[in-house]
Amino acid sequence: MSKYVLRRLLLLVPTLLGVSLITFSLMHLTSGDPATAILGMDATPEKVAYVEQKYGLDKPLPLQYLLWLSKVVRGDLGTSIVHNEPVLEIILRRIPITFQLALFSMVISLAISLPAGVVSAAKKDSWFDNLARLLAFWGVSTPNFWLGLLLIIVFGVLLEVLPIFGFVSVFAHPLEGLRHMLLPAITLGTALAAMVTRMTRSSLLEVLHQDYIQTARSKGLRERIVVLKHGLKNALIPVTTVVGLQLGYILGGSVLTETVFALPGLGRLMVNSIFHRDYPVVQGSVLVYALIFVLVNLVVDVLYSYLDPRIRLN
Repeated sequence: MSKYVLRRLLLLVPTLLGVSLITFSLMHLTSGDPATAILGMDATPEKVAYVEQKYGLDKPLPLQYLLWLSKVVRGDLGTSIVHNEPVLEIILRRIPITFQLALFSMVISLAISLPAGVVSAAKKDSWFDNLARLLAFWGVSTPNFWLGLLLIIVFGVLLEVLPIFGFVSVFAHPLEGLRHMLLPAITLGTALAAMVTRMTRSSLLEVLHQDYIQTARSKGLRERIVVLKHGLKNALIPVTTVVGLQLGYILGGSVLTETVFALPGLGRLMVNSIFHRDYPVVQGSVLVYALIFVLVNLVVDVLYSYLDPRIRLN
């Protein structure tokens, strides 16, 4: 197990290098100049040249990348062109908001999807199963930004029961923080809930036809015990894979969701930085996203050995 984890951690290096190189290349292929974006269209050539020299934008692109990479190795993600602050400090201020959004989205989605998937599999072809499959299909097909705007109109404008923008920390003001986070979390967690519901149902249906499940039933065990104790644990193996991969989707989806609900998280920071050509912030944010995604996948792989002892990670 330890060798496997170490090998996966070593693979982080080429993965992050590839992500950083692609991000750097794409940012510099876009039109627009960061110095002009900061100073405005009326800026004099002298001022533009000063800003470019200050942030190293006048150097060749390969040299800019190598200089940035040499700082990253030392834990320095550079300085924001727009905010004139260390990028790492800006990200550390924003990332707790994104994590809160991802956590609430995950809790909401799992609280809905796991019970719905289990009941659908246990009561196959019932009215509940048909309704759950219909709602899951709707959840997968609905774009997050459209659902977010719909929730804003219904609960924020028409009913006026929930706030539609801004952020309040759950740790400082728990009730008010939950109210501000509810609509964004529902928006972001809907697609995940739909995906996990479908996966839980199909996986559990397959497990319930295994021989050991029939043996448990022949012993006279109650159906609830057979499903929850003997079937669900093995059915959760592919579900765990989906949840782990979808966590990356949640982090990526937070970019649009934070923009729609005006949450000052990492996703909105990255959108604003792209508009202002703030290269260091964009590169640092994407690097953090990639690191989180790879680490989550590593945790999912390690969980396999717990859910199914037959799986050995060497």
